[in-house]
Amino acid sequence: MSDLLMKLNRNPATSAITKALGLPNPVELARERGAYLAHPFEGKTALLARSVDGYAADALFRSLVDAGVTPIEQAPPEGGPPLDIVAMDATGCASPAHLRALYDAFHPIVRRIARNGRVLLTACDPAMAETPAAAAVARGVEGFVRSLAKEVGAKGITVNLAYVDRDALDRLDVPLRFFCGMQATYVTGQVCHVKARVVAAASTPFKNALAGKVALVTGAARGIGMATAERLAQEGATVVALDMPSAADDLHQACGRIAAIPLMMDISAADSPERLAKFFVERFGGLDIVVHNAGITRDRTLANMQDHFWDMVINVNLAAVIAIDEAFLANGVLRNEGRIVCLSSVSGVAGNFGQTNYAASKAALIGYVAAQAPLLAPRGICINAVAPGFIETAMTDDMPFVTREVGRRLNSVKQGGRPRDVAELIAFLSTPAVAGISGDTIRVCGQGLMGA
Repeated sequence: MSDLLMKLNRNPATSAITKALGLPNPVELARERGAYLAHPFEGKTALLARSVDGYAADALFRSLVDAGVTPIEQAPPEGGPPLDIVAMDATGCASPAHLRALYDAFHPIVRRIARNGRVLLTACDPAMAETPAAAAVARGVEGFVRSLAKEVGAKGITVNLAYVDRDALDRLDVPLRFFCGMQATYVTGQVCHVKARVVAAASTPFKNALAGKVALVTGAARGIGMATAERLAQEGATVVALDMPSAADDLHQACGRIAAIPLMMDISAADSPERLAKFFVERFGGLDIVVHNAGITRDRTLANMQDHFWDMVINVNLAAVIAIDEAFLANGVLRNEGRIVCLSSVSGVAGNFGQTNYAASKAALIGYVAAQAPLLAPRGICINAVAPGFIETAMTDDMPFVTREVGRRLNSVKQGGRPRDVAELIAFLSTPAVAGISGDTIRVCGQGLMGA
């Protein structure tokens, strides 16, 4: 559905009215339509800032060069080109005085960051800091990132943070490409952890990143699931798109468009995990990517909720995920260097009125990926969660007008996201080169006010 406020702002006959009323004027967010490029930053202007005694600047420099841009280390003079990318190594910030480096780096240039610009900071993981003071300061960088993202979000600028360990600097390439690329247009104010605990993949191509991989996407007939199936297919994956038999018409139509394989099944049925495992072994010899997208809501306040509504949501959103993973992992169906992505929600981060069942299931997935990550690391398997916010789908189209309009504005970029925005984050977390990130939950919500 089109955004009425954006239409009014762009119409000369009504733009003066929206301005007089003080309504937001959201920018058109920049998005990619195609697959990953070998050199996505060609033609862009990138600035690299360093903190004293930081350890990630050289890795950031190399990654930017590999992506097609040689960064400058001093801002161009006034009147020069706007900055498309700003990367800062803040890993040297270990005392309160060191936080001044953030002010010194960004105060002179924050107004010169281009619309739809990208900002990425790196910092030491507080858990790895040498002293309590250093841990506090590292966490202070996170507060800076989240606040700066709110200040510049109206221009479509994203600001994110990667906590990176010293022994994981060689794993910064793909996180930098994602968070500094157009694929991150609805991911801002977020944090990831780049570590070396997961065995690195043998091959980590940037182009056709998923060639030769077999992927399962559940709940794939429409919305985020369908966008994810399409995005994985763009990167060369063979995609099996699963949904309920009742969605067969939509599923076959969508799969025909992207050459995916339709599979009708109720994932909450007791025999579904074993049936799925058998299917992938017999058809493909195994699989490489599992995207747990299928989910349901049965919203009621707790006092008014019927017990079967509680059970249905927990069974589909959580129990089925765990059971399917157990079948795939116990039988070696999910191959080494595999990827698992679970769809959580901002409701699982912050809770939501009338969603005790849904929020419980989605919060549980956040705990699940964090607990599974170290167990799967020796096999090179990464598991992460994605938490969407207000995404424009058929469900939001059915909302009352005022509720929908308010929901669109409750984030830093003042507009709803698209299924493709969630699919971009899922695709990123599914690539072989993202061996540094596992156990994380990343929100794709435009830095929604709830939970961000």
